[in-house]
Amino acid sequence: MPTTHFIVHDKKDTVGVIVDENGVKKGQKLTGWVMEGDATITLQAVDDVPLGHKIALKDIRKGETILKYGNDIGKAVADIGKGRHAHVHNMKTKRW
Repeated sequence: MPTTHFIVHDKKDTVGVIVDENGVKKGQKLTGWVMEGDATITLQAVDDVPLGHKIALKDIRKGETILKYGNDIGKAVADIGKGRHAHVHNMKTKRW
């Protein structure tokens, strides 16, 4: 079985969470586990992404809702390309 670099809880999620203790490096081919349905997906990292941070599973346009663990966790404040690091520099909560 290949190494799992990131996990996704819900098929509708737009980001996955890096679980590789070393994080992932730009250009690295990644394998993710989608818990709903017990499936695997592959993705190429466009940025370095540290452990516990999010990676975009698809192109996310500025203003779109970001879904993690099946929940709305905020919105994109800039376009986030597939395979890019999704964090405070390009997303924020909708509360403020």
